[in-house]
Amino acid sequence: MNKLPASDHSEAVFDARALRKIYQTGEVDVVALGGVDLTLNAGELVCLLGASGSGKSTLLNILGGLDTPTSGSLFYKGWPLDGSDENTLTLFRRNCVGFVFQFYNLIPSLTARENVALITSISRDPMTPEEVLEMVGLSERMDHFPSQLSGGEQQRVAIARAIAKRPEVLLCDEPTGALDVTTGIVVLEAVERINRELGTLTVIITHNAIMSEMADRVLHLSDGKIISSHHNATRLPAAELKW
Repeated sequence: MNKLPASDHSEAVFDARALRKIYQTGEVDVVALGGVDLTLNAGELVCLLGASGSGKSTLLNILGGLDTPTSGSLFYKGWPLDGSDENTLTLFRRNCVGFVFQFYNLIPSLTARENVALITSISRDPMTPEEVLEMVGLSERMDHFPSQLSGGEQQRVAIARAIAKRPEVLLCDEPTGALDVTTGIVVLEAVERINRELGTLTVIITHNAIMSEMADRVLHLSDGKIISSHHNATRLPAAELKW
């Protein structure tokens, strides 16, 4: 079995301490995160594993600046994110983070190339749409519209759009959730290539434990807390995952 050596990176990209997120529903407080301590390093591929409602998406949204913690501290490369105003968070999301969600959110009237160009046109030091679509294996499909692409191809366009601006961080929320196994593997291969070739800190949230075999590190969440953390001595290539 051909396995990849686990990455060894020591530069902290995110450092979180005692992160809590509480939502108020009427008179009831719902604790989505119950005090999370976390360090994520440059170049890592990290899997956040847990059932629905475990706090995975809340944590991902806070890391990506889509939400703010109720309390606790969060630093991005030594810069405090907690307490930042919306303008600051907008710049952080625009310049530093790429997002991939379960649903592709492509603009139907634009080709794959044009969907990616929407991002490259407002980025500081982007790759070209052609470069990034080649990275995800779509160099022959870049002038097709979303309706002419399969689900897996649309998700790879979404990945290309997310990483075209050369973000330090790629955050993936159930990126294969709407795909069959074979197509999902192709999508994970694209994520894996980006992590390796660009050195992008990559965080994937999933309920599928098999996907954790391709990660450097696996964090298991339950009831808003990290209940276990372990490093994989080797990473299984995405092409060899079976579920």
